[in-house]
Amino acid sequence: MAAFRTLDDIGDVKGKRVLVRVDLNVPMTDGKVTDATRIERVAPTILELSDKGAKVVLLAHFGRPKDGPDPSMSLEPVARATSDILGRKVAFIGDCVGEAAQGAVFAMVPGDIALMENTRFYKEEEKNDPAFAKQLAANGDIFVSDAFSAAHRAHASTEGLARLLPAYAGRTMQAELDALEKGLGDPARPVVAIVGGAKISSKLDLLMNLVQKVDALVIGGGMANTFLAARGTDVGRSLCEHDLAQTARQIMVEAASAGCAIVLPVDGVVAREFKAGAASETVAIAAIPADAMVLDVGEKTVDAVNDWIDRAATLVWNGPLGAFEIEPFDKATVAVARHAAKATRAGTLVSVAGGGDTVAALNHADVADDFTYVSTAGGAFLEWMEGKELPGVEVLKL
Repeated sequence: MAAFRTLDDIGDVKGKRVLVRVDLNVPMTDGKVTDATRIERVAPTILELSDKGAKVVLLAHFGRPKDGPDPSMSLEPVARATSDILGRKVAFIGDCVGEAAQGAVFAMVPGDIALMENTRFYKEEEKNDPAFAKQLAANGDIFVSDAFSAAHRAHASTEGLARLLPAYAGRTMQAELDALEKGLGDPARPVVAIVGGAKISSKLDLLMNLVQKVDALVIGGGMANTFLAARGTDVGRSLCEHDLAQTARQIMVEAASAGCAIVLPVDGVVAREFKAGAASETVAIAAIPADAMVLDVGEKTVDAVNDWIDRAATLVWNGPLGAFEIEPFDKATVAVARHAAKATRAGTLVSVAGGGDTVAALNHADVADDFTYVSTAGGAFLEWMEGKELPGVEVLKL
């Protein structure tokens, strides 16, 4: 990954209007933020700029408004939650462009923090309309991007602004890019990747990219059944994309050519019902009952995955090994997560994980804080793992 500009390169910001693109698309219930993780992550950038005397103007989106302004998707409640997290007043500006917005920014004094209204209230935002980007830029002297989770979108507030103002990565963006470089850009080897999830069809590009970059690829979740079926295993009533058997075989051929080991389950936890507390048993993969479905990998598979982790210097993880949301089918994901966390704490492993289900699984295992880096970026993290360029990152490169 090429070098990129950070806050260390920004110079004196006292009195400057600094537009900071953040991701405040947080969960809300009854007008209150129920998970402030994303606010907490951007707090260091906001406070650093404020402490240096900048006029900090936050830009963000919320939800997917279809026809202009929608009160249910206003960022005003998020401004209050951000104020609580920062311990400082965060003013709310009821628009992100136009005379009223410019006037509100003009009235700010050094150190002030303000959050503008949802950028997606304008259709021009997602179209990356140059004229709209210029309207946004009129409110700032400097642009700071601290929303990696939105960096895979070439929108006016993520990519367009960076072409109009001096642009820098915020601390969260910097940490994310540094972690991703350690994960796949220039990793310590051997590198092991764990990829789980329901379907191969949603992760084709990811699998094809990883087999070219890692030393071992552990495949879990429902997609493992498709690989097993492609090798001739009867997976019973398990979730399986039988129509993608040839694709799975092609991925295995590509892996063999690249010297990447494919690690598939050797045993599985099966049940006749997909519900909490369902009667289950562990069987060899070759002995899956015709009327049962695989809902987790078994202990022998866990041992094999942990053995690969013990040999690895770097681990990249996206997707659980089983249906971790329902007990007892969370055991394998929890066991492997805790093993990886232990190796990370011991200093023998760099562990980078991301994706909504993955974050939830690591939190369920109570080890998210022990990994080297856990990305909350979702789609952007997945596209990075697929080897794609992210528009919001490309514009920050030197």
